[in-house]
Amino acid sequence: MRILITAGGTREYIDPVRFISNASSGKMGYALADAAHQAGHNVMLISASDLQPPVGIDFVGVDSAAEMFEAVQQHFDKCDCLIMAAAVADYTPTRPCKTKIKRGTKHVTIRLKPTKDILKWARQNRRPGHGPRGTGQFIVGFALEEKDLRGRAEKKLKEKNLDMIIANTPAAIGADKSTVQIKTSGSSWIRIEHATKAASAKSIIRLVGKLVG
Repeated sequence: MRILITAGGTREYIDPVRFISNASSGKMGYALADAAHQAGHNVMLISASDLQPPVGIDFVGVDSAAEMFEAVQQHFDKCDCLIMAAAVADYTPTRPCKTKIKRGTKHVTIRLKPTKDILKWARQNRRPGHGPRGTGQFIVGFALEEKDLRGRAEKKLKEKNLDMIIANTPAAIGADKSTVQIKTSGSSWIRIEHATKAASAKSIIRLVGKLVG
């Protein structure tokens, strides 16, 4: 199976040296890429993280949400499964400064605009059906929620018409071990309790393989 995976938190530049980002380490996306490669799949990793990519996989490094969107657009048609593990910024500066903003005494206002919804685009442009035995593409999204984790994740699963959603809390950010919960359309929740990201990734890839066939 050809699996396209995104990882890391994007950087939305305010000026050439400052940016808006998030606390995502990219560890889960990298663990998924490594697990998929070890399971014998053909893996492409698109990353906004500074982590060293696993050996033996195709790699594309990006910074911004726009660059990640462009990379996904370029490689999406070739994949059987897209796993969007990246923490893509929801907003980006409307007009980044071309030179470094100098320190002053006045307040600075930064206007933001929404970034492209990569999962929405993938849903609208995927082939019908599921996986390599058909003609379609299996799409996996992530949901990071502080409250009503399952309810909000399931809402995202339905609204974005995903095949699978993987939900966790902010406690998972940067942690070596975390709890993840997995839901597919028409199935019950699966909970992986306090496992390493490598172990969770292996379970996720194994489940995707069974579902895609």
